[in-house]
Amino acid sequence: MKNASPNLIAVGDNCLDAYLTKGFVTVGGNALNVAVQWRRQGLDARYFGALGPDEEAQIMFGAIEEAGLDPGDVEIRPGSSAVTLLTDDAGERRFLLESLGVGQDYVPSAERYEALLHADWVHLGTNSSETLVRGLVANGVPFSIDVSTRHFDLSLDGVPLVFASGPDDPAEPVEPLIAKLKAEGARQVVVTCGRRGSFYDNGSKVFAAGSVPVTVVDTCGAGDSFIATFLLSRIAESLSEAVALDRSAARAAETCTHLGGFPQPIRAIPQWLLDKYDGVIRKTQGA
Repeated sequence: MKNASPNLIAVGDNCLDAYLTKGFVTVGGNALNVAVQWRRQGLDARYFGALGPDEEAQIMFGAIEEAGLDPGDVEIRPGSSAVTLLTDDAGERRFLLESLGVGQDYVPSAERYEALLHADWVHLGTNSSETLVRGLVANGVPFSIDVSTRHFDLSLDGVPLVFASGPDDPAEPVEPLIAKLKAEGARQVVVTCGRRGSFYDNGSKVFAAGSVPVTVVDTCGAGDSFIATFLLSRIAESLSEAVALDRSAARAAETCTHLGGFPQPIRAIPQWLLDKYDGVIRKTQGA
């Protein structure tokens, strides 16, 4: 790395998650969760994303600042902030609405993009912009992207590291997915498979690790904690593949033991938010 404390930047999605069945909201989003987890582990991390000029953004900004990130790195753009409406069943989420808002296809401002060119590592969240991905590849920026279950929505040609969600059924092989991701141009691949564990192809060899059993409170952000810890372990600390996978699994498991993608004050759903999405809630709940 270029310095003792690597310069890490997460770019992309943030979201205000409203758990309708439990009456609270949490702050998250893949890219934001990764940046917060880096900060929690004492790293020099930044988060670039976009919010709308609305009440949702005020909640988001408060949580971003509480997490030790710079709210000034977040852009205000015309439109709405991202909101997810979901129900919860024994820690597993069911989405009623997923609005990406102004974060959809987010590309940082020129000043922020210049900062990416000088970062030690950049991580792009789910639903990233094709334009941004191609730009980072062209500029030789070291970066990773989480494609989640949308494995081939973006061109992966030349992407240094891809994180993807894979099958949790042990009877379903992971190797074909890894091979296809590499055939699409990914140089290295990590596939997380829930309780089944994780797999890492470093370009020449595949490593595997199990998961860490815990009593699940909320699975939100577990994969993001895995990503943040894996990048810390491999990119910043140059730890072995096996150690990186094991440490990442432990951090992901810890995240499942609390509400939200990272420890935060649990806020009641504001009445104005329920009123704003009343039509959506009634429709999806059959009212």
